[in-house]
Amino acid sequence: MTDMTAAVDQRLSVHSVTFHGAGPAELRHAWEALGVSRLSLIDDQLFDPALTDVISAQGYSVESVFHLFSSADGLRRVIEAAARADARVIYMLTGGRGESSWEQAAGRFCEAVQPCLEDARQAGVALAIENASGLYADIHIAHTLRDTIELAESAGLGICVDLFHCWTEAHLGSLLDRALPRTQLIQLSDHVLGDRALPARAVPGDGAIPIGTVVSRALAGGYAHGFDLELIGPRIAGEGSLAASRRACSVLSEMLSDIEKGR
Repeated sequence: MTDMTAAVDQRLSVHSVTFHGAGPAELRHAWEALGVSRLSLIDDQLFDPALTDVISAQGYSVESVFHLFSSADGLRRVIEAAARADARVIYMLTGGRGESSWEQAAGRFCEAVQPCLEDARQAGVALAIENASGLYADIHIAHTLRDTIELAESAGLGICVDLFHCWTEAHLGSLLDRALPRTQLIQLSDHVLGDRALPARAVPGDGAIPIGTVVSRALAGGYAHGFDLELIGPRIAGEGSLAASRRACSVLSEMLSDIEKGR
């Protein structure tokens, strides 16, 4: 760890997808430069001995692991790997719906994931689903926070709230209140109005998403887990993933400090 560690709120993680294509050495450099202690990974990374060695040697904690659900057997393998890494939560996309109705696809997913719930409980790993853009309809069915809540309640799963994909929803505050008891992770990034250069994410504070309001509401409602920064897209690439992540960590650390002081 670097001297920057004390300046970064330790509830923050920067998702490894932000540094897409980076190997273990590059990721270690980025994490050390940022001063984070929590990590957010892609499931394949749990099977990379070089990366898991870095995690163990540096004493990082794995906050979350992304998994694209396709079968109970596949999820079980990730649960086992997550347990070995002492990961806290696996958050998922559900797989696509094909020509099925939403209700049919939701029923199929709930039935398919059900056998893994006890495995996850025994392993001490939480399972959650996230809300994701309709552009991912080929691999996911929960595109609004409202639908994600309904699916999570039906499946007995937790929720990963990706604010980027739900901040424009009606009655967002009420939806967040309903989701909060199941919420295992909150992902943060910003959006500059008019930016259509997909995936169009921006560093928190650069855009229009009311991040402070949402974070404050979550904390007031008892949310006790981490905040994950998923920073991808042309704006991030233009600034540089590390520079953008460093600035995002600074903005969010200050925001969290101000919220705590204001209580």
